[in-house]
Amino acid sequence: MEVAGTRAGVPALVRLRPPLLGLAVVLAEWTRVLAARMPGWEGPALLAGGLLLCLPALFVPFESLGLSRRALGLRLLAGITLAGVLLLPATIRGAALPVLPTGLLVPAALVAVGEEVAFRGALFAALETAYGPAAAVLGSTAAFVLAHVLSHPLAFLPTVATLGLLLGLWRWAFRDLIAPISAHVLADLAL
Repeated sequence: MEVAGTRAGVPALVRLRPPLLGLAVVLAEWTRVLAARMPGWEGPALLAGGLLLCLPALFVPFESLGLSRRALGLRLLAGITLAGVLLLPATIRGAALPVLPTGLLVPAALVAVGEEVAFRGALFAALETAYGPAAAVLGSTAAFVLAHVLSHPLAFLPTVATLGLLLGLWRWAFRDLIAPISAHVLADLAL
């Protein structure tokens, strides 16, 4: 029996993988956020959370993650450009960008890498295999927003959705995760 919205011939186990991966990465992100609220745990929670978010990549074929080194310089340049786009609203508002404490720079960068590997790497790949590209972009964006419910004010969640959608569309259009990782790291370090 064909499940509505699934791709023909996709085994049931492949269709089950995306929701399980999505749940795992959202719970990992929530755990990281809650742990970081404990006094003295912010840095360790960021480090552990970033590493934990990279684990879902083990459950999808590496070649489906978008981490090719082909045209690496161009992909990094694209990431810098995407970061500029992500930071544009704050720049236009004239908002002063907060300065991240030096001890949290590497842990914060690791979380950004982990989020990209989890959401637009592993989850995106699993969703695309099971349900197609539209589901991959929209599903990874929805999970990304849900993952940020505990760490961001409700009024900021549309911005998180826009970020997720932009990076998800890039991931789909260019089969690339390097630029989204670079953009996310730079934007998080600047904000």
